[in-house]
Amino acid sequence: MALPPEVCIRGAGIVGRTLALLLARERVRVALVVPPAPPGKEDIRAYALNTASRTLLESLRAWPDTAHATPVHEMQVHGDDGGRVQFSAARQKVEALAWIVDVPALEQQLVDAVRFQPLIDVVSEPVAAPLTVVCEGKASASRAALGVSYEVTRYPQHAIAARLEAAHTHDGIARQWFNDRGEVLALLPLGGVHGKTLALVWSVDQLRVPDLVAQDVDAFGAAVSEASHGELGTLRLTSERAVWPLSRAIADRWSGTMPGQPTQSWVLAGDAAHTVHPLAGQGLNLGLSDAAALAEVIRTRDYWRSVGDARLLRRYERARRADVLQMSLATDGLQQLFSHNLGPLPTLRNWGMRGFDRTRFVKHWITAQAMGLKA
Repeated sequence: MALPPEVCIRGAGIVGRTLALLLARERVRVALVVPPAPPGKEDIRAYALNTASRTLLESLRAWPDTAHATPVHEMQVHGDDGGRVQFSAARQKVEALAWIVDVPALEQQLVDAVRFQPLIDVVSEPVAAPLTVVCEGKASASRAALGVSYEVTRYPQHAIAARLEAAHTHDGIARQWFNDRGEVLALLPLGGVHGKTLALVWSVDQLRVPDLVAQDVDAFGAAVSEASHGELGTLRLTSERAVWPLSRAIADRWSGTMPGQPTQSWVLAGDAAHTVHPLAGQGLNLGLSDAAALAEVIRTRDYWRSVGDARLLRRYERARRADVLQMSLATDGLQQLFSHNLGPLPTLRNWGMRGFDRTRFVKHWITAQAMGLKA
């Protein structure tokens, strides 16, 4: 890059690379900080991406092929005492409610796209720029160095992720079960609509984690089969198990001036700015919305404003903080609803699920919101 960068992006994950491509498309010069790759380890992550995220990634030519992005045609959510909510792409009159995407495949698409973008300079260390974007994840060292408070609310749960092979085809249905301890089991379809591969995300009481992780392949598959009421038949573990503690968090500030550099600004995006409970599968969608919103305020800025203009960054922060807080409160409320069993609460919450399932227009609106649509 002959000229110095206008934006330095710290963090080369999905959000960081997406933002770099969005900015470069608008002729903004970008330095993308890519740290050394960690030792090789099986990556079993899969994300549920909504329509807005797919449209965004397709516009960058970074959407994975059909072998690595399975459409969700239906979603079934089960309560702990007969409550059930069902969402349907056909009733919503859309192609899919979401797509379950293999993370390694998506990351490779983004790596390839960055490689062929001349306005993105891949660097190993941060460089000075009018704007530094921090999207290093929830454990961001840069955020800590900037003195930003990251207010974390920890759940007494850990998530267990793995890949499973089912006896029956999943038929493009995402399935989720809540129990009366606030635990959530999600089995997400992979490998095409008629595949048998599942991505497991199981939010369990932290005291149960050591026993579940220590189980052999057969015992763990049986435990998941039991928790999912045998709906997909015998389940076989086909990967390693990844475990991490669950929390929701939000930074107290999302933008500011670089210490000792009054002409340079910083802003947070993705998990460096916020995290939510994974039960709604909205974490990466929120991060990609951050990237899209930040790129948009930079694209539409007055010609005389720097990319690091404080007014622009505050506009981005106000818009995104509102959306993130709404989703954070919604997911936390659901988790709390199933964590308590006082008096008539179990009966009421399952009654509420059945009633909600019959409310056509409310379901339509909520589904549209989750898909990232305006309707």
